[in-house]
Amino acid sequence: MALLPIAEAQARLLALAGRTPVDRVPLTQAIGRWAAEPVVARRTQPESDLSAMDGYAIRFADLPGPWRVIGESAAGKAFVGAAATGEAVRIFTGAPLPADTDTVLVQEEALRDGEALHLTGEGPAHRGRNTRKRGLDFAEGDVLIAAGERLTPARIALAAVAGHAELWVHRRVRVAIAATGDELVPPGAPIGPSQLPESNRILLAAQLADLPVDLVDLGILPDDLDALTAAFAAVEADLLITSGGASVGDHDLVRPALEAAGATIDFWRIALRPGKPMMAGRRGDMVVLGLPGNPVSVFVTAILFAKPMIAHLAGAAAPFPVPHLVLLGEDLPANGARTDYIRAVLVDGRAHPAAIQDSSMLRTLARSTCLIVREPHAAAADAFELVEILDIA
Repeated sequence: MALLPIAEAQARLLALAGRTPVDRVPLTQAIGRWAAEPVVARRTQPESDLSAMDGYAIRFADLPGPWRVIGESAAGKAFVGAAATGEAVRIFTGAPLPADTDTVLVQEEALRDGEALHLTGEGPAHRGRNTRKRGLDFAEGDVLIAAGERLTPARIALAAVAGHAELWVHRRVRVAIAATGDELVPPGAPIGPSQLPESNRILLAAQLADLPVDLVDLGILPDDLDALTAAFAAVEADLLITSGGASVGDHDLVRPALEAAGATIDFWRIALRPGKPMMAGRRGDMVVLGLPGNPVSVFVTAILFAKPMIAHLAGAAAPFPVPHLVLLGEDLPANGARTDYIRAVLVDGRAHPAAIQDSSMLRTLARSTCLIVREPHAAAADAFELVEILDIA
């Protein structure tokens, strides 16, 4: 069976499901989710011309003065009335400019004696100096956040200033996670002969922590076809993620169990290292992802497939990670037929690959800060060549 290229596998994965239904939620619950519809400004910001400095609101045409101070304008307490020729209004940062003024003389260049005000410095260089014009940030009706954009803290604040208390987002994604293998025991439990502490569920939970997910932990499932089939058939979720049992050995029962539970496998075996035996399909409306058992393979396939699938379900317009270019820290040999994701450390802008790349080595992964992306059949690369990386820390 030919191995599926990563880009094709990613496209086929997203084609398995659409978005979750939409909800309207308060801004505090929208953080980290994706906008389900464009966020349009309900007001203009600022609503009037404002002062950008502490000083005096004047007419630029009245320079170089002197002026008579006729009042004060502060944020939340605007000056009522208009300034005539030769008049100035004491003003503070963020306060509305009084009618018929257009410029702010900063207080460091002004000398005031009672109501009399004199210029002591060079003064403002042009009309409108030290002011913020009406609509400088945005105008009513502007599209501020596109559908499919992530609602970052800055975008949440933007929506609030634009007049929104709630936003339309896609429902949180319900994700079920299971580990499979007779050799696995819970973390911290006594270890018997040939046993291993299970780490993939906690690894996945940590990787998905910044996504809008509700996790269902199915625990550690045995290498038993009937038990696996029953567990998979009972799952109610948007996405089921398994780890282990995805290859072709006598004890690799995840695929037959998924099929016995009513799932249809769309693809299996990807031109990827680490993570070749990953599979994907559907059972009813639920997407299923069968990840390999080695923890580094789980980590990489989660970055490339599990997290993007969740982001897609949650409404992301661009769910896949985007690599960027850095200098290579040392030579790399030519690559084989699979895309390789090499654990590396980024130091002073140069990516240094770990000496050993075995997919079971969590210590190496824990020390890594990026993955060097090596395309299939890439030629040998010398130190100081540009390479693509994905940041992981």
